[in-house]
Amino acid sequence: MNLGRVADHEPRLVTDEKREAAVLVPIIARDDGPALLFTKRADHLGEHPGQMSFVGGGHEPGDADLWETAVRESNEEIGLRPEEVDGVGRLDDIRTITHYSISPFVVRIPDRQYDPDEREVAEIAVLPVSELTDFDNYENEYREHPRYGEVVIHYFHVDGYTVWGATGRILVQLLELTTDWRAPEKIDRFVDTDPDLG
Repeated sequence: MNLGRVADHEPRLVTDEKREAAVLVPIIARDDGPALLFTKRADHLGEHPGQMSFVGGGHEPGDADLWETAVRESNEEIGLRPEEVDGVGRLDDIRTITHYSISPFVVRIPDRQYDPDEREVAEIAVLPVSELTDFDNYENEYREHPRYGEVVIHYFHVDGYTVWGATGRILVQLLELTTDWRAPEKIDRFVDTDPDLG
């Protein structure tokens, strides 16, 4: 992964949504290649239960900025300590159907066992970048969204997990910035109805 492209990236910011959130996009260096850490959201959560996500959450008044939001939430969710977080850069903000703007911060973190907070996190999954960039594990679909118009939804199927929605959109930008992988222009299927897109 060429993380220098992330460091050099000038992110597009979203400043007109009702609520702000921030996530860490954690990269783990392993002998067999880099991997990304995801969480599977607990089934009882009100928003996006059971979905795969990056660690993070909503901005709170006590947070100095969105970076602090992401680091604080990551500590609460998986026990990632602030001093373990090595910042690389920031990706583009994205909008969600729940009227959040999400700011993704790409970071390096240690390869160790993390402790999920069961109130928010059902599982932690560390997925190899080599599998995420394997086109055999990817599919997409085209939908008409009532708010955003024409959208392509990305699905990454790795090790029994499916990354999609807002997390999938963040992942696409990360992979396109740091690897030779590009989201295919060919659309696998067209769907009329609108699901929980994230």
